[in-house]
Amino acid sequence: MLVGEVVKPPKKSTSPAGIQHCQFSMDHKSIQSEAGMNRQAFVRIQVVATGELSQNLTRDLIAGSKLKVTGFINRHESRNGNPLLALHAQHIEMIN
Repeated sequence: MLVGEVVKPPKKSTSPAGIQHCQFSMDHKSIQSEAGMNRQAFVRIQVVATGELSQNLTRDLIAGSKLKVTGFINRHESRNGNPLLALHAQHIEMIN
């Protein structure tokens, strides 16, 4: 589970098999305790939502939307073959 803010408007597409996909980048910033000290944590991660349910979860997302995403992390490859981590969303909750 990560809480963060949408960086760019989501990109929606449909695969040749008819499966709907939505991808967007999210920034997560927080203060975490490590070895008794506080440290700032920051990550920009690609979020992937797949299937019909994903369209309902991502319908109202715009850049700047604050949300909580629950899911799992999986490895993807960029177009040039570099490994990337992506958060595969199973639940998305808008935060006011």
